[in-house]
Amino acid sequence: MKKHLTLSNLLFAIAIFLLLYKPSRIWFIRQISFSPSIEKVETSARVFDYNWKLNGLNTDDINFDEFKGKVVFLNFWATWCPPCVAELPSIQAFYSKYKDKVAFVFITDESAEDVLAFFKRKGYEFPVYQTIGNYLNELPLITSIPRTFVFDKLGNIRVDKSGAADWNATSFLTSIDQMLDEE
Repeated sequence: MKKHLTLSNLLFAIAIFLLLYKPSRIWFIRQISFSPSIEKVETSARVFDYNWKLNGLNTDDINFDEFKGKVVFLNFWATWCPPCVAELPSIQAFYSKYKDKVAFVFITDESAEDVLAFFKRKGYEFPVYQTIGNYLNELPLITSIPRTFVFDKLGNIRVDKSGAADWNATSFLTSIDQMLDEE
């Protein structure tokens, strides 16, 4: 009985360690991340006012209204957030395939130094911004990260996803292709 109790305690301690140890948490989150669901146009909210100034950390400053009429991938994230870090490899793969077709906007409140050092270590290339003033009026309040929105060309919010997802899943990429083909 004592051996069994000791083994149980050891296994419990290992499980707790793995859940608390950031690299194993990130790995686990990646394993359970699925493709996000796409809303139908009829049931989705819509963005009308694209006026939103963004300060580029690894790119030029822009006004979000430059993306009106495009499919937009908008992600709120941070380098210290395990679910954010867990989904970044799939985002980088998605970005590499669609960077010339989809507008990618990544929002953080971290310093340029922290983001640039993280990107250099990990090899990420997508554009990161800090918001200047309030974000888009039609978006819901961002209370947790990662939080991702995908807008179609008309500004319909077709994806509103809290938490990590597999952004390079075939089903999601098929939906993006369909949005790109819509007029």
